[in-house]
Amino acid sequence: MPPTDASTDAGTASAPAGADSTDTLDLRLPDDLIGLMAETDARAARTGPLGSEESVAYDLLDGVAQWGPATTAAGVFQLVPVRLERDLTLISRWMNDPAVAAFWELAGSEAVTESHLRPQLDGDGRSVPCLGVLDGTPMSYWEIYRADLDPLARHYPARPHDTGIHLLIGGVANRGRGLGTSLLRAVADLVLDHRPACARVVAEPDLRNTPSVSAFLSAGFRFSAEVELPDKRAALMVRDRALRAVL
Repeated sequence: MPPTDASTDAGTASAPAGADSTDTLDLRLPDDLIGLMAETDARAARTGPLGSEESVAYDLLDGVAQWGPATTAAGVFQLVPVRLERDLTLISRWMNDPAVAAFWELAGSEAVTESHLRPQLDGDGRSVPCLGVLDGTPMSYWEIYRADLDPLARHYPARPHDTGIHLLIGGVANRGRGLGTSLLRAVADLVLDHRPACARVVAEPDLRNTPSVSAFLSAGFRFSAEVELPDKRAALMVRDRALRAVL
């Protein structure tokens, strides 16, 4: 679960301290159930939603590559799935920016970045790494992932098809001027527009990353809980489909 820069045991335990009353009505998904969901969805991704063996446009995240552009106040924005041969050098450079490395902890050679990207690219599609392209220029890195199939699901009351977001803004010139808020709202809208089964978009920025938490709040996410993850104490941020029109 890499950190976000915008910058318990499984079973029926209660929600983490600080969770709101809506979330605490849910039960945490047991690890074996998470595994079963992942296996079932991965099989569907290979064979199609009706089980046919022919190739179909269906995957665990409903075709991120086909989501298309979104118009934002900052310009036309699009998520473009990462290709190592094209994008590794750029992403590695971003990871070595001290402000990014403080939270992502992936500073080092290109091999360090590749070791983070390759499992996603070679996996079953539950996490899709993307470049964020604004008016034709790559300027951010995103991971769109199935939070309900991620280890994160052991730490909060996950619901089927919860979709998570990780991001970093690549260039210093693009930080600190509200761009992260605009793009977070646009990407959350893309998720909700193209994933009809998804009722919530979630994120878990490091609690120390105040600008990131603030950007999520300004983008229509609500603070749900503090969660203790293996690598950080995080703010669980949630954007609900049901509240989309009012937040």
